Amino acid sequence: MWAFDQQSDWDYIAHVHDIFTAGHPDTEFYYVELVASQEVRLQRNRTENRLLHKASKRNLENSEHILLADDQKYRLVSQPGEIPFENYLRIENSNLSPETAAQMIRQHFSL
Repeated sequence: MWAFDQQSDWDYIAHVHDIFTAGHPDTEFYYVELVASQEVRLQRNRTENRLLHKASKRNLENSEHILLADDQKYRLVSQPGEIPFENYLRIENSNLSPETAAQMIRQHFSL
């Protein structure tokens, strides 16, 4: 999750970038923004895979409350042209399988 309206989140992304480029300035970064409707994200929040692999999601009431509150509090989808990075891709994945989204990423970045 990236709160695009929070400078602290932009600063964190820059910090992570700097960790990997320290001593290796030629390191390539690839940024992928996955966008899905709130309804879809709430459905996915309850899937067996999500609950198995993300302990923070297992308290469904709390997890859903946080998701809804974050949607109200932050702008979690970028605006057109806002992301300044060369290697950037935005995918609306509400109706895509994880495999399809992964294939789109591989194709876009020639991975």
